Amino acid sequence: MKKILITALIMMVVLIAITCSKKSSPTSSSPAATATNTPNMTATAQAIATQTAIYLQTAGLSAQATATAAAQATATMTAIFVTAWGSNGTGNGQFSIPIAVAADSSGNVYVADENNDNVQKFSSSGTYITQWGGFGSGNGQLLGPQGIAVSSGGNVYVTDYGNNRVQEFSSTGSYITQWGSIGMGNGQFEEALGAAVDSSGNVYVTDGTNNNVQKFSSSGTYITQWGSQGTGNGQFGGWPWGITIGSGGNVIVPDYGNNRIEEFSNTGTYITQWGTTGSGNGQLSFPLGAAADSSGNVYIVDEGNSRIEEFSSAGTYIKQWGSKGSGNGQFNGPNGIAADSSGNVYVADTQNKRIEKFHP
Repeated sequence: MKKILITALIMMVVLIAITCSKKSSPTSSSPAATATNTPNMTATAQAIATQTAIYLQTAGLSAQATATAAAQATATMTAIFVTAWGSNGTGNGQFSIPIAVAADSSGNVYVADENNDNVQKFSSSGTYITQWGGFGSGNGQLLGPQGIAVSSGGNVYVTDYGNNRVQEFSSTGSYITQWGSIGMGNGQFEEALGAAVDSSGNVYVTDGTNNNVQKFSSSGTYITQWGSQGTGNGQFGGWPWGITIGSGGNVIVPDYGNNRIEEFSNTGTYITQWGTTGSGNGQLSFPLGAAADSSGNVYIVDEGNSRIEEFSSAGTYIKQWGSKGSGNGQFNGPNGIAADSSGNVYVADTQNKRIEKFHP
């Protein structure tokens, strides 16, 4: 009887949650319209969870059973689509291959475009601000940029893939410095892909061919590296692309070739991993981008499944959103992802030539 009661209650919560989600989804891409709905949905979900817990406990169910039911109900929740911007082209605010995205402490959003060889800066709502770059190998020029990260001081680091280097810019695009050359040695790159910056200003870069992560000071001085090709703990199965810094300072890397996420200390010591190949909850199919918010939640771009998956800092599956398509909240070949200080998540929806913004 208790099992039937649990099942019935879970189904009820799921149906109510889905209904709330649909009612809260904006019919317009206006950020203002969505912002009004976000608190309402959150409050409703919290009320549902509270009442469900009370009812289950009243029915004499254990705390563990109550927690299980709540977790199953929560896992059905999705992120709220806020807005999207961009279209195919070379003009201001347009994209050819928007590959990576980053957000600064003021909420500004930076997008690296692999094919237009530039970086564009936008407000958090998608208003175009400025851009820099251009095809070439000179200071400030780019050749197929892949990764982008912003320090707490506002400087922007870009992995300049075709030139086998990292370039540093001010928040307005002024060239500051660069480092790197082609090779397999310390401070060298074969395929400089993802970039991340920790709270101390250290810069971490993933290398797709060398299957490693290299750590540098904010000015480009080589510090250390880790990783090699393989399937063991701390190894990578080919083309580690994304990278992010968790709220506790650990380094989180999607292992693209092994369909898993690996976590390291900031000196490269292997800590843990999660994920297996598949399309179920917590499974992965070619994970690319990674981002972490101030609460420790980790967001992974699951490219092969055209979705975003959210995990706790320990790798516990929380929820997911997205499907393949071009509608609001859908994806076609997503790559980069970023989280801002307000809890918003930005996704580089690469083949749809746009950036999508969500509120998880």
